[in-house]
Amino acid sequence: MDPNVKNAVTPTSPPKVENGSPSEITLDEFEDLSDLSKNDDSTVSITVVGASGDLAKKKIFPALFALYYEDCLPKHFTIFGYARSKMTDAELRNMVSKTLTCRIDKRENCNEKMDEFLKRCFYHSGQYDSEEHFIDLDKKLKQHEGSRVSNRLFYLSIPPNIFLDVVKCASKSTSSVNGWTRVIVEKPFGRDSESSAALTRGLKQYLVEDQIFRIDHYLGKELVENLSVLRFSNLVFEPLWSRQYIRNVQLIFSEDFGTEGRGGYFDSYGIIRDIMQNHLLQILALFAMETPISLEAEDIRNEKVKVLRSMKPLQLEDVVIGQYKSHTKGGTTYPGYTDDKTVPKDSVTPTFAAAALFINNARWDGVPFLMKAGKALHTKRAEIRVQFHHVPGNLYKGSFGTDLDRATNELVIHVQPDEAIYLKINNKIPGLGMRLDRSNLKLHYAARYSKEIPDAYERLLLDAIEGERRLFIRSDELDAAWSLFTPLLKELEEKRIAPELYPYGSRGPVGAHYLAAKYNVRWGDLNAEHYKA
Repeated sequence: MDPNVKNAVTPTSPPKVENGSPSEITLDEFEDLSDLSKNDDSTVSITVVGASGDLAKKKIFPALFALYYEDCLPKHFTIFGYARSKMTDAELRNMVSKTLTCRIDKRENCNEKMDEFLKRCFYHSGQYDSEEHFIDLDKKLKQHEGSRVSNRLFYLSIPPNIFLDVVKCASKSTSSVNGWTRVIVEKPFGRDSESSAALTRGLKQYLVEDQIFRIDHYLGKELVENLSVLRFSNLVFEPLWSRQYIRNVQLIFSEDFGTEGRGGYFDSYGIIRDIMQNHLLQILALFAMETPISLEAEDIRNEKVKVLRSMKPLQLEDVVIGQYKSHTKGGTTYPGYTDDKTVPKDSVTPTFAAAALFINNARWDGVPFLMKAGKALHTKRAEIRVQFHHVPGNLYKGSFGTDLDRATNELVIHVQPDEAIYLKINNKIPGLGMRLDRSNLKLHYAARYSKEIPDAYERLLLDAIEGERRLFIRSDELDAAWSLFTPLLKELEEKRIAPELYPYGSRGPVGAHYLAAKYNVRWGDLNAEHYKA
């Protein structure tokens, strides 16, 4: 991370990325570099910056333990927690141990594995802007690394306003001198195009692009990972993946709880920045991209950028925003958003948003991509719904009355919870008469696979350790994403557009249905089922 170090060619340096393309390196050389991170001559030091925070305790340490449990971590590794809180190694281990579980496959040696893992965990207290404290951390890391090639991964589980302080100190004091150094950065990546670009410029004062791993945990989810497999390895789907057969695509995210005392953070971002601009837009780009020339990270990310650059910026007339209000149900009163003591009483920050987006290219011209995201709704789900065109001259349309939507084929991908993929088809009900029914061809993951689905953080941490960038966001991809949403966000805030109120636990604002109807679309989750084995 030190400017004098990062440009040096070392035996374990990853291939440099310049202008979005990897520099020349042979396949044999690349495999040699990959092997060096796994052999006995190297070690990986993982430093979780912000180790005392909720994200570190609930997600990062458990994910690292799961990787260790499954023998996915290198033979030689050390984990350091770094934060301002005063804590001993023993206190860190006690804190971490409370969040570790044997959920992977409940083998009998889990407690033994936990003890072995915790022995690899250490703690260093320091300020985030103190080079002296990072020098002390460097000394501790070297004690554990010994004479081996040292590879270092820093996970910034901290607020974005101190990213640059940490990166600056670590680059000058804690870079690896003979191996690779990588930094995982958690969202949010700015609030708009300007702040995001400023953050990227700041990071690149101390890092090159291929050292920066911008994490969006939704890209690590099993069903999102499976998107390209579903499309590119099944002949039944790939020919249908265009405006010729697809009528609309819906990306739906809902939570059945509100801010619950954490509204202070949420109020400065809102649902559009928190969910739509990153999670849902990333899924859209993966869904809509052209076939990449290979599965290499840069080839996939190049295609995602093309999709984002083909989209027109969002207009106010194509967006509906809402905010949940207090609601009493079953004798229980659920608080409204502005009832949260950490939220200003006059806040117009949206807790719900629906939007219609369009991709101006030959494959998707005219197809509405509808996004919907909200808090305090009636259910918790994240899903992709692909609604196909009606069958031309359908012989059986009389069997469905005037509601042709009932006869529409639909591909549904349940991202969470209860992961599943199902295809809605029309089918004849057994009997002497001609009665039609909508049936589902379904793949229910819990029923089909006995193996536990890994947490998204497990996949992404492992990819970062192995230098696999496919599921991480490149800077030009981030710029393109922000350019779509920044004009809308500025207009909403400058005009203080009032969100439509909706009751806690409802299906959201009525305006979302009018938006869908504007494009002759009906939200597919209105009468959706949860699919069990």
